[in-house]
Amino acid sequence: MIGNAGTQTRLIVPGLRGFYDSFADIAYTLMRVVIGCIILMHGWVKVKGGAAGVAAFMAKSGLEPGLAFAYAAMFLETVGAVGIILGLFTRFFAAALAIEMALAFIFVHGPKGFAAGQGGYEYVLLLGIVLLVIAIRGGGPYSADRAIGREL
Repeated sequence: MIGNAGTQTRLIVPGLRGFYDSFADIAYTLMRVVIGCIILMHGWVKVKGGAAGVAAFMAKSGLEPGLAFAYAAMFLETVGAVGIILGLFTRFFAAALAIEMALAFIFVHGPKGFAAGQGGYEYVLLLGIVLLVIAIRGGGPYSADRAIGREL
């Protein structure tokens, strides 16, 4: 890590530096894949429930036209999630999903307070920030984007 003076942070156990450095890319990939799987599970529930039900919820939450928002969410949370898992078009899908999480924060979860257990925003805030970091960093070394040599 780089500190304010431009020096690397000293570890309490310096022998761990090699371990941390060797697993940094793997840890990032694991985070990207797990976030993609979590988003995919949310999308699959929407697909199984059908667009009409999702559209009704969207409209009730103030997102109109509900059907357009429903299809966008279903697409991003399935196709986009698979893209994040594979690291394909990673920046685009992560940015789009971060925007979706921002909308969920504003229109659905924000008014209910912080606690996710009461329908609050803590979960969508966490997902949104992680997706923003992925959008900024990209697919990483273990991604389809890296394999094809192109990113957005």
